[in-house]
Amino acid sequence: MAVTVRVPTTLRVLTAGASEVAVYGSTLAEVLDSLESSHPGFRDRILDEAGELRRFVNVFVSDDDVRFLDGLGTAVDDGATVSIVPAVAGGRG
Repeated sequence: MAVTVRVPTTLRVLTAGASEVAVYGSTLAEVLDSLESSHPGFRDRILDEAGELRRFVNVFVSDDDVRFLDGLGTAVDDGATVSIVPAVAGGRG
């Protein structure tokens, strides 16, 4: 069974406008590899030069922030949803 990845608006150019895509993987790292294979360009937007999650990109597996789990090693069950959420900065100028 596939994993559903929710794609933020800013990255939908990589998925031909799709807000969700189905990929395979049993860990977040495998899911991201599968996402990169089927929709090239995600790796550079999500991972830094060291291969770690970028500081201002939040990733959730079934609503749990992977930074508080096992990061890229976080287990992803069949049928789970992975959400990519870019941090939003703002405030008064």
